[in-house]
Amino acid sequence: MSTSNQPNSDIATNGWLSRIPDWLKPYVVLARLDRPIGWWLLLLPGWWAILIHHKSYFETVRLMGLFLIGAIIMRAAGCVINDLWDRDIDKRVARTALRPLAAGTLSVPSAFFFLGLMLLVALLILLQLPFKAWIMGTLSIPLVICYPLAKRFTSWPQIVLGFVFSWGVLLGTVSATNDWPSEAMFWVYVGTVCWVIGYDTIYAIQDKDEDEKLDVGSAAISLGSYLPLGVIMVYGTAILFWSFGFWLKFNINLWLIGIGGAALQMIWQIRKLLKIDRSTALILFKSNRDCGLILTAGLILQIVF
Repeated sequence: MSTSNQPNSDIATNGWLSRIPDWLKPYVVLARLDRPIGWWLLLLPGWWAILIHHKSYFETVRLMGLFLIGAIIMRAAGCVINDLWDRDIDKRVARTALRPLAAGTLSVPSAFFFLGLMLLVALLILLQLPFKAWIMGTLSIPLVICYPLAKRFTSWPQIVLGFVFSWGVLLGTVSATNDWPSEAMFWVYVGTVCWVIGYDTIYAIQDKDEDEKLDVGSAAISLGSYLPLGVIMVYGTAILFWSFGFWLKFNINLWLIGIGGAALQMIWQIRKLLKIDRSTALILFKSNRDCGLILTAGLILQIVF
């Protein structure tokens, strides 16, 4: 694999990737270990649920640590599954053409073997959680497998991704309580689904032209000139549902600081959407880690004070 950037590619191998063995690079790129934003966005909803159900500092930190490792592993597994489904499409999209399966730098059997190893690690992590969490974690597998197909059958695949990347709210709740999610956590989950739809619609702007040519579904295409309005609606709904869920759990309290900060960060994103291009879309998408961390900070304040 080349050690230099390629125009329009989402793979940059001239950083720390250039210092690892050549045989390992395709696996690292396939798992997106060089791009931590994905596991951050998968992790944060689980952290919110754990913090909401805080009982002791030791248990909260233990669960947050397990979820950190699990998010990195499951995000990597999801990327492998995605690239296995999409390797023929990825060949025809500039941003993804150099991904290992599309470029042929890694074989399909090797990818399946790598996937098996990651799922084994994920299983070992899941076994550290209560039995009901095993059930909740297992229920997410069909969504993880089917998401890459959504773009072939619907114009709104971001909705499916919303259910997948928000699952941490449900799994984190069951892990922290050994009980099924309450009504409050249902609203937090739905709010998180809306947040994911919003940021992944922004992400999809990068591939809008190629997706139209390939007849691949995307909310960025479906919304057309109404894209900023669509993002405003789902972000606004996210703030509303999060607030309702937190209010049911805590009444009025310090979580409002996190909600207010997250809302301001979303407003910043929406203002930038008015002059959007590929590079701006990626910057705005990545900024959602900060949005999620602001919300996390509000929940930590809720615990400490």
